[in-house]
Amino acid sequence: MRSLSYVQRVSLDFTGTLFPHAICIGDADNDSLNEIIVGDTSGKLHVYKNDDSMPYMTRTCRGMLTCVGVGDICNKGRNFVVAVGAEGWFHLFDLSAAPVVKSDSSSQQEVLFSDDQKPFFTQHIPANTKVILISDIDGDGRSELVVGYTDRVVRAFRWEEPADSSDLCSGQLVLLKKWLLEGQVDSLSVNPGPDGLPELMVSQPGCGYAILLCTWTHQGSLEGGPGEEAPPTPGCEGPSRDVILHLTTGRIHNKNVSTHLIGSISRGANSDSSKCGLFALCTLDGTLKLLDSSEQLLWSVQVDHQLFALQKLDVTGDGREEVVACAWDGQTYIIDHNRMVVRFQFDENVNAFCAGQYACKDGKNSPCLVYVSFNHKIYVYWRVELERMEPTHLLRVLEERPEFRAQLEQLGVDAGDKQATRELVGDLLYGHTQRKMSK
Repeated sequence: MRSLSYVQRVSLDFTGTLFPHAICIGDADNDSLNEIIVGDTSGKLHVYKNDDSMPYMTRTCRGMLTCVGVGDICNKGRNFVVAVGAEGWFHLFDLSAAPVVKSDSSSQQEVLFSDDQKPFFTQHIPANTKVILISDIDGDGRSELVVGYTDRVVRAFRWEEPADSSDLCSGQLVLLKKWLLEGQVDSLSVNPGPDGLPELMVSQPGCGYAILLCTWTHQGSLEGGPGEEAPPTPGCEGPSRDVILHLTTGRIHNKNVSTHLIGSISRGANSDSSKCGLFALCTLDGTLKLLDSSEQLLWSVQVDHQLFALQKLDVTGDGREEVVACAWDGQTYIIDHNRMVVRFQFDENVNAFCAGQYACKDGKNSPCLVYVSFNHKIYVYWRVELERMEPTHLLRVLEERPEFRAQLEQLGVDAGDKQATRELVGDLLYGHTQRKMSK
């Protein structure tokens, strides 16, 4: 297993405390460049942009925020920022509006926002939220909001508005369905099934997962209370209906060990594989697995660190996303589809972790690793890139390049003479020391 040393990083100031799912990367203001969105336990929402150490903007919410997300939840063709608190307050922000820059006599500029630092929509949904997902979970082309709770319940909501209104404030979340799981919910994700249609997945303890079937029976309506559950329809089964539990094979796990998952891992644009989506699982006791939606195990890796976060990121630039897992002590593993593993050690204990494409430098998105430490800092490692995942030899890489062979010919060295080539490269790197050691 190779070790990496990333050094290009910036530190962002963050004085609050946060839950592990209260940080994400996304295009919050719809400028095609991604930002980092963080929610803290005091109800503040911070948006960081570029390499500025201070937040680009700050918003105020009710209660302590447990999860944040970015996506087209209102199905308007642009992104909105969602922040949900432990007490059940759902906050919706539209950060697309350009800030007003006001100049004062001291030549300093103050950035003002017309929305008075508050969300344009607030709604109360069931409390004790733990994790959220904004995605099209039923294949109808519209995004839904899925919320996982600490009481092993998952609920799906959809944003709906009156047909005769174009004002976003006239809409609200409507409950679509409620599922009851056997174990704690730590992650939510969507993955293409064997037929290519999206499947809603939820992690379950013991390296397991469940697929939640989206058979809508509208348990709420615009005429009812916002986010409230309607009485069960006669003949319908309870909230645990349409839950298909899967336990991965192989190593015997503690049935109570926490599990995280990530789905829709890209195979690459040139992949000729089936429609089955790839998803990964990790556990607190150090197990990592990659599977496809037909339940075929592609690989399994065991490490000696407690893994608490799982992400996906294309670090090689070939369109295939690698699996990224982070432990509480900062040890980070990056694994490709062929089970090639590299690791990176962040030098502090980690409070929260995420990964994605972030516009830190150069005015464009690049692969980044984001760590929240316990010393009031957020560290962003940018341009987390690798030429290849598999280990290789310097001479092998050089021999694949035509210009290397041309240089050998100019120096009068036969490219087919491996010994002469090795000595030449050794002399260039280490002087005559390499030749003396070989003797």
